[in-house]
Amino acid sequence: MAPDALIDLCRTLRISGVASCFEELPLTQETEEIRSFLLHALKTEIELRAGRRRLKSVRTAGFPTLKRFDDLDATLLPDDGRRYLPILSSLSFLEEHRNILMIGNSGTGKTHLAIATGICACEQDFRVLFKSTAGLVHEMIEAKQERRLTGLQRMLKRVDLLILDEMGYVTFDPQGAELLFQMLASRHEASSTIVTSNLMFSDWIKVFHDPILTAALLDRITHRALVMNMNGTSFRQR
Repeated sequence: MAPDALIDLCRTLRISGVASCFEELPLTQETEEIRSFLLHALKTEIELRAGRRRLKSVRTAGFPTLKRFDDLDATLLPDDGRRYLPILSSLSFLEEHRNILMIGNSGTGKTHLAIATGICACEQDFRVLFKSTAGLVHEMIEAKQERRLTGLQRMLKRVDLLILDEMGYVTFDPQGAELLFQMLASRHEASSTIVTSNLMFSDWIKVFHDPILTAALLDRITHRALVMNMNGTSFRQR
């Protein structure tokens, strides 16, 4: 067994003192057995740490409930829901920094798909944050009033996948609309955002009121985005 493998694992676990011991250990049959055991132990520790890290990522992402792809009856989804399911579950859009826009009436699986995608991303070590759109806008307004907006904006920009749920359920005042625009503009082509909404794009002006800002926001958020038509029969009516 190459001693470098053990040393690399020690450095991954940040136990450099142990790594230095391996560098001094002679290569004999007896020490080879010790190395084999330690290699297994260190790999197990790395896997356990990774599992704990992913569980923490899911807990801190802010999902209102835990819904996975396995919990979903795909046959009940609208056509686009079924068509784009492989893209969502593979997370290929994240590597390409593309947005996902799920547009349709209530109860057709938009939030379930968004949460399931987010959990899948957490389990692949992506940084994920789930927010209701209205809740995030309120949080940004409050942060601005308390002079901590810059820190919040910096954190939002670093998130690999931001999920904004229920865009359009609440209208925004000019300050809230501007803050949301600035945040989404800062993420443009640098990371991915999933937006769920019950409003067609032509109706978003009812949320933002300003036609120029609405047009600019749509221009950025739809650029290279995957737009899913999620209109269909509500699950709750089946």
